[in-house]
Amino acid sequence: MIALVDDDRNILTTVSIALQAEGFATRLYYDGAAALKALLENPPDLAVCDIKMPRMDGLELLSRLREKSQLPVIFLTSKDAEGDEALGLAMGADDYIAKPFSQRLLIARIRAILRRSELVRSEAADPAEPGEEIQPLPEPIRRGRLVMDPARHTVTWDGAAVSLTVTEFLILEALALRPGVVKTRNQLMDAAYHDDVFVDDRTIDSHIKRLRRKFRVADAGFAAIETLYGAGYSFADS
Repeated sequence: MIALVDDDRNILTTVSIALQAEGFATRLYYDGAAALKALLENPPDLAVCDIKMPRMDGLELLSRLREKSQLPVIFLTSKDAEGDEALGLAMGADDYIAKPFSQRLLIARIRAILRRSELVRSEAADPAEPGEEIQPLPEPIRRGRLVMDPARHTVTWDGAAVSLTVTEFLILEALALRPGVVKTRNQLMDAAYHDDVFVDDRTIDSHIKRLRRKFRVADAGFAAIETLYGAGYSFADS
C-alpha cells in the first residue's frame, strides 16, 4: 500500500493510476494534517509526500511522523527547494524527487526503498527454523575511510554517518566497487536509473555535486570522488 500526499489533485490522480497499473494499492490525501492521522493509525508500506502543502507541509508532517514511526517517505520537491531537500533528508526522509518528475523513476525509487525495508525487517525477524536456508546479506563495501552497507543502505566516512538518497547511494556504490576506474556518465546513469528512465548528463553532475557536499560536512577535505574532464568520475580510496 502506497500513500500519496499532495494538494495537487492532478498529480495524485496520475501517480495513483500509474502505481495501480504496477500492482500497487494506493491511498490519497490532499493535506498533511489528514494524512498524518491516517499514516499513524493505519500505516501503509510507504508514503510519497509533497513538501509545499497548506495547513501542514511535508516537513512538519515528516517531523511529527518520525516521533512515532519509521515509515519510509519519499519527498516530491520543486527544483528550487534544495534547502528543503537537505532538511528533509536530515529529518529522516528516504529519498526526494524533483518536480516535474518521471513516473517510471518514482516507481523505481519506490521499489528500491521497499526492497531495502524488507531486508531490514527480515533481519529483525525470528531466526530461521532448523534446516531452513538463510540467504546471505551483501557484505559492506570498505574503501579506505568509506564504509557502505548495501543491505541497510547506510554510509559512513571516517566513522561519521552520511545520509544519502537511493540515487546517490547507487552512484557512489558504482564508483566505490571499482576504485580508480573512471565511470562515464552513461555508466552511472545505468547504475542509478532503471527501466530505461531518461535523464540527461547534467543530472549525474548534480548528484555528484550533492554527494561531495554531503561528504564535506563530515570531512571538509573530502576529495575521494575525482573528475576526469570529458570522461567521467572515479573513486580514490587512498
